[in-house]
Amino acid sequence: MKALNQLKTFERILGEYPADTPLGKFLPGFYRLNKQMGSTDRRIAGRLIYNYFRLGKALFNTSSEERLFVAEFLCNTQTNSFIAHFKPEWAACIHFGLDEKLAMVKKAHPGFKLEDVFPWTGELSPSIDKQVFLKSFFVQPDLYIRVLKGFETQVKATLAKAEIVFREEEEQCLALPNGTRLELIFPDKHWFEVQDRSSQQTAQFFKPQKWEHWWDACAASGGKSLLLHELQPDLKLVVSDIRESILANLDERFQQAGLRKYQKKLVDLTKNVDPELHDYEFDGIILDAPCSGSGTWGRTPEMISQFQDFKIQSFQNLQRSIVPNVIKYLKPGKPLIYITCSAFKAENEDMVDFLIKEFGLKLEKTSVLKGYEHKADTMFVARMIKT
Repeated sequence: MKALNQLKTFERILGEYPADTPLGKFLPGFYRLNKQMGSTDRRIAGRLIYNYFRLGKALFNTSSEERLFVAEFLCNTQTNSFIAHFKPEWAACIHFGLDEKLAMVKKAHPGFKLEDVFPWTGELSPSIDKQVFLKSFFVQPDLYIRVLKGFETQVKATLAKAEIVFREEEEQCLALPNGTRLELIFPDKHWFEVQDRSSQQTAQFFKPQKWEHWWDACAASGGKSLLLHELQPDLKLVVSDIRESILANLDERFQQAGLRKYQKKLVDLTKNVDPELHDYEFDGIILDAPCSGSGTWGRTPEMISQFQDFKIQSFQNLQRSIVPNVIKYLKPGKPLIYITCSAFKAENEDMVDFLIKEFGLKLEKTSVLKGYEHKADTMFVARMIKT
């Protein structure tokens, strides 16, 4: 009976879910309207709907019910009452390795293809292992935090006291189980920033020097600026974004981190920004470019179902329209740090080729940050010098 009710709740969520809304925004509203759902009900409902979307576009012509059973089987490694009720023969094999389970799904559904989960493997950056990347969608990414220098001991001790299992990737980079309620463990303590492992690694490309003038051109919530500040607190910093609400959140985050010396500008980088920046010259620019976000879809798997092929070119066109309005403010001999959270070659290596050809930039270093190997986001970063 319980499993049947869980299936009905899943079907309600799927039926009411508007495709253009992130699940993370829709589900809290759904739960508020269904106050009879307890915390366990909400947790299971969230797991089912996220796992369903982890199947991407595979078995697209199969019933949503059967697709859910397949997704639950592939995404879980421990028996649960839901899969035990509907697919007892699969529940007995839930602890099998993913390759074995994929073979079982293929036997039950001859039309199943792993490549259909993410049907754009031909568009991926060349260094990405397609098979490993595809399989990563069946594993929920970890929650990563960047521990501020000097607070490593306190953070680890507090997590241990709360009996939270964590993995130390680097001295300041810790991986926690997704869904860890950090606000309950660390009330009013600003010892860390929530930041993905790959995002933290982009800092290796910055190399700022004391008293330099840097611009974080698409600052969003300011994560890259905070990395920059920790590397070199004596910078002059300009942050900009097109979204005013995002910049308002950035103020609070900067204040908590002790970053107080910065200028903030609301700009549309697809247009001439001379009115805001006409007399500026920068020693370094971080361009965390708007992109498909395809490297983060392990966290937001609903995006796979919503994505269409033409959007890859649309994002590349957007990036090409932004770049000229950014590079003009960079001093010769100084770095442009180009970053995306995309796995697509068109937004990554092809854009680097474009920047070299059209603007004479010199490539110093580039890398695909393969988060899919670490239960993290996959990102791309390139450091290019203006000649």
